[in-house]
Amino acid sequence: MTLNSSSCNLFITLAGSPNSGKTTLFNYLSGKNYKTVNYPGSTVDSALANLQRKFNLNALLLDSPGIISLNPESTDEEIAINSLYKHAKLGKPDLVIVTVDASQLSRHLYLVKQIVNANFNVVIALTMVDILNQKGLDIDENKLSKIIHCKVFKVDSRSGKGVQKLLNYVNNIKNKLKNNHLQSSKSSGTNTTEEVLRIYNEIEVIEEQTIFELNENKNIDLTEANKQLNLITNKSLKSKCNQIDARTAKIDKILLHKTWGLLFFFLIMAFTFTSIFWFAQPIMDFISFIFQVLSTEMLILVGNNWLGMFLANGIINGVGSVAVFIPQILILFLILGFLEDSGYLARGAMLIDRPLSKIGLNGKSFVPMLSGFACAIPAMMAARTIPNRRERMLTIFILPLLSCSARLPVYTLLLAFLFPGNKAWIAGLVLASIYLLSTISSVLVAAIINKLNNKIIKDEDNSSFILELPAYRRPKLKVVAINMWHSGKLYIQKAGPVILVLSIFIWFFTTFPNIDPQVNEKNITQEQVNRLKNSERLATSYAADLGKIIQPVMTPLGLDWRVGVSLIAAFAAREVFVSSMTLIFKVTDSHSSLMDSMIGAMRNAKIGNTEQKLFTPASIIGIIIFFMFALQCLATVAVSRKETGSWRIPILQLLIFSSLAYVLSFIAVNGLRILGMS
Repeated sequence: MTLNSSSCNLFITLAGSPNSGKTTLFNYLSGKNYKTVNYPGSTVDSALANLQRKFNLNALLLDSPGIISLNPESTDEEIAINSLYKHAKLGKPDLVIVTVDASQLSRHLYLVKQIVNANFNVVIALTMVDILNQKGLDIDENKLSKIIHCKVFKVDSRSGKGVQKLLNYVNNIKNKLKNNHLQSSKSSGTNTTEEVLRIYNEIEVIEEQTIFELNENKNIDLTEANKQLNLITNKSLKSKCNQIDARTAKIDKILLHKTWGLLFFFLIMAFTFTSIFWFAQPIMDFISFIFQVLSTEMLILVGNNWLGMFLANGIINGVGSVAVFIPQILILFLILGFLEDSGYLARGAMLIDRPLSKIGLNGKSFVPMLSGFACAIPAMMAARTIPNRRERMLTIFILPLLSCSARLPVYTLLLAFLFPGNKAWIAGLVLASIYLLSTISSVLVAAIINKLNNKIIKDEDNSSFILELPAYRRPKLKVVAINMWHSGKLYIQKAGPVILVLSIFIWFFTTFPNIDPQVNEKNITQEQVNRLKNSERLATSYAADLGKIIQPVMTPLGLDWRVGVSLIAAFAAREVFVSSMTLIFKVTDSHSSLMDSMIGAMRNAKIGNTEQKLFTPASIIGIIIFFMFALQCLATVAVSRKETGSWRIPILQLLIFSSLAYVLSFIAVNGLRILGMS
C-alpha cells in the first residue's frame, strides 16, 4: 500500500530512546509485526503506517531508529533525527509521540527536553510502568505533564492499555495541531559537560517530584538489592528509577558472571540448535511425505511425459526439498524470540563485549552478529548503529562468516546423511558446534583484519559501549509467536521465488536436450526403466556439459560435476543447493519421504563409472566446511556494496571467503582420507 500525507489529516512521528518500547508501540498502533528486541539496533529503517483502518484516526504514523539525543552519533540516529525535523517526502510532523521508559526516567527525559525545546508538539507515552510498579514505585503522569509542559499518558504497548486514551486525545486536538506549526530549530551539537549536567540535575528534581512509593511496598529495601550489581554510575544521576529489582539482581549474579555467565550462554545456544533437530523432525517428516505424495500423484495425473516431469520433479520436488526445512527455521526464530523477549540476549551483548574489544570491536557489534545467524542482509543494515566507522566496516566484513538460516537446510541434509535415525541428538550437537565454529572463525578473521588495519589507520576514533539492561520479563507467547511467523514469512518471501525460478532452470539444464532417451526395456521393471532413462538424460544434458568444465576443480575435493553444479546454483541462494541436488540426482522414489529418498540417492551415488562412492564422511565434511566459509549469496554482496559505499569490501569478501572455503575444504577432505575416513 502506498502511503502519502495528502490523504491524511495528521502526520505523527514516533521518537524515543532504544529499549523504550517505541517499536512495540508502533506494532500495536499499526497492526504490523516489526522486530522489537531488548537492546538497541533492532530498528534501522523508517516504517510507515496509516491509523485509519484500525483506530479510525486519519493519521500517518512514522517509526524510525531509536535515538538517545538530538545530536547523532551513528548513521541510524542521523536518519531518525533528519526525518524528525523534516521527512524527505512528508515534511515536518504535526505531532511527536515520545516513548519514555518509566523505570529509566532520568535517562529518557533528556531526549524529551531536547524535543520540547526544539519547538515540536509533543505527547509522552510512558511505557514499562509495570516494571516500575514491581520496584514498589509509581509515577504521577499529571504532575509530570505540568512540569514538562506536554501531555503524558501511561501505556502498555503489549496489551494496548492506555493507548486508546492517548489516541482520543490526539483526535480531539488534531485541528489545533494542524494550525500550530512552530518553527523547529536543530540542535547545534555543542552541548558542554556543564549544560548536560544542568539538564540532568533538572531531570533529577522532576523525578523526585513525580515518582512516589507504593504504600504496600514501603518496607522493600530496593537500594540494597541494587548493590548486588556491579554498576558504574555518576552519583549525580542516581535515582529511584535506576534501582534494579532483587529478582533481576539475583539472576544476573549468575548469568553475568565472568565464568558461569559464558558457560550458561553456550549451554543455552547448544540447547537452541540441538532442539532444531528434536522438535522439528516429526513436522519435517509430514511435510516431506505430503510433497512426495503430490509429486507421485502429479505424474499419475499428467503422465510420465515432459510436462509431468516438469511439474512433479521441477516444481514440486524442487520447492518441497527446501520447504521441508521451514519447521527448523521457525523453531530457531521461536527460541531466539523467547530469549529476546525475556531480556536475556541483552546480557549476551555484555558478556561478549570484553572478548570483542580484543579484536577491535565492542558489544554494539553483538546485535548485527546475532542478526547474522538469521540473515546477513538485515545484519549489515543493523551495523548502522555502530558510530565508529572502522568498527562498522569490520563488523560488516565478518558477517557473511556467521551461519545464517539459509545454510540450515544444507547442514540438516548433510548431517542427516552422517548421523541417521536415532543419532539425531549427535547431529544436533554437531550443528551447535558448527554455529560456534562460525562465530570463532569470524572473530579470528576480525582479529587478523584489525591487526593489518592498525598498520594503515593510525588516527582511529575511540569508541565506547553503553547498554541499559532491561529487567527480566516473562515472554508473551503471542508476541513471540507473531515475530516468529513474521520472520518465517520474510524468509519464505525472500527465498521462495529464487528457489522456484532456479529449480525450473536446473530442471531444464538437467533434462534437455535428450528429453526421451531410448533404453532397452526387455526383462526389467518400469522403475528400472525410469532410473536408466534418468541416468541417460542427465549424462547427455546441458548440465553435464557444464560439469565437464568444472570437474577439474571438484576432483581435489573428492566430488564430481553434479555437486559442482549445485554449488554454482547456491551462489544465487544457499538454500538452492538442496533443491538442486534433488533435481540433479533425480530423486523420485515414491516409497519413502523426500528426505529419505535424497539421502538414499546420495548413499548410492558413485563417481563416474567407478564403484567409488561419491559421498563419504570426508567429502560431506568438506562440503560443510565449504558452506561455512564461502560467500554464496549475491544479495549479500549487493547489500555489502550499499552499506560500505564501494565495491572494495564486497569484492574482497567474495574472493577471500570463497578461496578460504576451497582451501580449507581441500585440506579437510584429503586429511580425513589419509586418516582413513573415505
